[in-house]
Amino acid sequence: MKTSINFKVAKSDSEAHNFRRKTFDYMRKDLTSKNEYWSEDKLSERLHKIENYCKEKSGRKLQKNAMPIREAVVVIKENTTMQDLHNLSNRFEEELKIRIFQIAIHKDEGHFNKETKEWKPNYHAHLVADWQDLETGKTLKHQSFHYSKMQDITAQCLGMERGIEGSKGRLEAVEFKIRKKEGELLALDEKINAVKSEISSKKFEDLIVKESDFLGFKKIRTDQTLDNYEKVFKTYNVELRKNKQELEIKNKLITELQIKNNDLKKEISILKNKITNVLSNVNSYSAEKQNYLSSVKDTLIKALQFQKLKQPHIFKTTKDKLAGIVNGICEKVCEENKIPFSVFEEIFKNPENSLQLISLLNFGETQVNYESENIAQQQRRKRQCRPK
Repeated sequence: MKTSINFKVAKSDSEAHNFRRKTFDYMRKDLTSKNEYWSEDKLSERLHKIENYCKEKSGRKLQKNAMPIREAVVVIKENTTMQDLHNLSNRFEEELKIRIFQIAIHKDEGHFNKETKEWKPNYHAHLVADWQDLETGKTLKHQSFHYSKMQDITAQCLGMERGIEGSKGRLEAVEFKIRKKEGELLALDEKINAVKSEISSKKFEDLIVKESDFLGFKKIRTDQTLDNYEKVFKTYNVELRKNKQELEIKNKLITELQIKNNDLKKEISILKNKITNVLSNVNSYSAEKQNYLSSVKDTLIKALQFQKLKQPHIFKTTKDKLAGIVNGICEKVCEENKIPFSVFEEIFKNPENSLQLISLLNFGETQVNYESENIAQQQRRKRQCRPK
């Protein structure tokens, strides 16, 4: 499967669509429960923070034509997890300074095939991003190679193929359509020739009804002959449609199986190389394990943040009940992201991790945000004003 990502300015009704606060004709309500959501800020609240930070950092108001909040739709696989998308978000922040603050995984959109009546899902995720440069307070400025890098990062993090670039992709799409139309034209010509051949054959002579007039001449009964031809043509058309549908279904199934087979071969090859590298190198194994634990911890922290944003009152309770709430969230993260529960036990063995999570629940977010940036700026001003 191929994936791609393209950021555009976020619409005002983005949250209503992404978090399913409204119903839409193109979604299946029976599949909506499979969707997943995460957020660390409301869109309006983040925009307010951006405007305030810009004024404080640069001394000017945010420009009216600025696009400080942008949204992207990302093609994903059926088994793509929220952890995969958090990893993608972290890469965007580390390498491109783009900070994702809302994620919605949609598995309830798609369409029914008109001929086979089969449901074709459209698995995708919405990423809403803060496009502000924390160093200047202005919006981030990216070059064309940065946007190309976004595609590379997305494909790497989601374990998918990268989409074809620009004009080359459009040209191939046009050529494909031309070849498809040429194939349809050729098939139509063959069908017409087959029908002509059948009509000219002796087989169709039996359909002609003749009778002798009073002079003994043979005369064709037009009405009965046309009825015979009409019945035969109807039978041929039904047979042709049936054969065509069966052929299309079989070809489609074969193509899907071949694609799936190729994807599995690639995935197995990558995993084998990775396993060989990890088993033969102690340092590689330790680094791989640490990266995985860090990724899981980050997913848990973001899940706790989202739950605290939704229901802040449930965390104002006793230590025992708080442990139970955290345990429940851990179990949910395990189920949604296919993570063994033993991984969390490994994470909580480290006292620093436990203290970080307790701090998060008691005092707020642990990530670098606008408030921490403001505090740092105030401290710098105090040092500058301090008498020598």
